[in-house]
Amino acid sequence: MAKFNFGQDLGIDLGTANTLVYLNGKGVIVREPTVVAMNNSTGEIEAVGSNARNMIGRTPGNISVIRPMQGGVIADYDITAIMMKYYIRLAQKSRSSFARKPNVMVCVPSGITMVEERAVIDATKQAGAKDAFPIAEPFATAIGAGLPVWDPTGSLIVDIGGGTTEVAVISLGGIVTSVSVRTAGDDMDQAITQYIRKKYSLMIGERTAESIKMDIGSANVQVDNPEMDVRGRDLLTGLPKTITITANEITSALTDTISAIVDSIKDTLEKTPPELAADVMERGIVLSGGGALLHGLDEVISEKTHMPVFIADQPLDNVAIGTGKALEYLDHFRSYPNISSRSSLD
Repeated sequence: MAKFNFGQDLGIDLGTANTLVYLNGKGVIVREPTVVAMNNSTGEIEAVGSNARNMIGRTPGNISVIRPMQGGVIADYDITAIMMKYYIRLAQKSRSSFARKPNVMVCVPSGITMVEERAVIDATKQAGAKDAFPIAEPFATAIGAGLPVWDPTGSLIVDIGGGTTEVAVISLGGIVTSVSVRTAGDDMDQAITQYIRKKYSLMIGERTAESIKMDIGSANVQVDNPEMDVRGRDLLTGLPKTITITANEITSALTDTISAIVDSIKDTLEKTPPELAADVMERGIVLSGGGALLHGLDEVISEKTHMPVFIADQPLDNVAIGTGKALEYLDHFRSYPNISSRSSLD
């Protein structure tokens, strides 16, 4: 496989929850939430990334906090382009003002439609890219995780992001079979919010739900069953209230979401050719993405599939690393775009 010198070109993981930018020789140099705060009166951008995320649930009426990516695809084109321009400039701040525009490899879900993909490419070019190349998220994840994607052997990667879970079997530089479901980390947060609202009549914000998931969330029942105090608004009185919730309650709340992720893995395995399925049985399943860090998830998937399950070394960064490294093989991606739902970008 021929490699090319891609200098200061960038790889971007444009995720529902976070956007990461990879620069050759430097690694991941931008890691920010995919969030923008906009002034409704003037139409101007007030904040991007972490600063905007800190405003969630705390803004006055004239400021809206927007998540321009929903379910792995662009929900607000103009805001996405502005946000990407900000991150590309942030990644290039040490470069000469006379430096050429970068080529950008940008990650997209494997189940994306042609219209959705074209929106990503156009937004990337509008943000300042010389040219934009899409790469399917599970393929990028597999490269970033160090799997032998160019070899004639099957590797099964499961990338659980904020908006989508991507499952794919990869061999010989391409996706053999894949499933992309819009059930992932954000759905876990919503499940926790709904559970607490239904059982305790307590309204909590999305940041609180995410904190609960990260601190005591678990895919399986825990013997020690840790507890956590949660503050929110009592729906009956309208006043602030604090409750104590246990890890096993969160496990119960997450059951449906985890079942959907397991089902997507089973669906992919059912469509996998026998020879590659044998490889996967031997090599196991690799988990990546923020969702892979949910306590006990690897054990639950292993139990349901009867296969060994491993968590990638850098689950939060694998997509960005793989997207950046894929720039070494631009000719390959011009010929084989690795978007599994169809064979052409035209």
